Amino acid sequence: MPNRDHGLKLLALDREGLGVISAHAQNTCLRRSDMAWLPKQRRFVLAGMRFDWVGAKTGPAERVSSVLRFDRVLKVSHLGLGDKDKDKDKDKDAPLNLLAVTFEKTDPPAGLILLAFADGALVRLEVECVEVELCDMGPRLPADACPGHALTDASAV
Repeated sequence: MPNRDHGLKLLALDREGLGVISAHAQNTCLRRSDMAWLPKQRRFVLAGMRFDWVGAKTGPAERVSSVLRFDRVLKVSHLGLGDKDKDKDKDKDAPLNLLAVTFEKTDPPAGLILLAFADGALVRLEVECVEVELCDMGPRLPADACPGHALTDASAV
């Protein structure tokens, strides 16, 4: 169990480890402007407010400022995030809710990491291998409610 005083720090080097990171990163709130592709460093980074699922089981529901870093990234593409060059202010400030991070092998250990968002948007990272870190970086804030969406809300069915 993570120490709430020191924050969570996880490193994944395979699909199983990425699954653990995905579970902890589920329902991270961010904006498009919180994502950055750094091609010279072969790195993709996103920052957001992660819902602390483990902490909410024993204490208050909180969000914590976190960074998700992907290394050995060769190419980044996206679907459903709009055109960055058109209406820049609107696109970069649109709220996003990260649902899952998955890995599909193409030519092992290389493959595709997919970041799936609640509104159907996807970010696809072509990677040499899985090398991902999730790290809590800053303040904790009370969460207004436990995050959810139509697929998990029984009343919406």
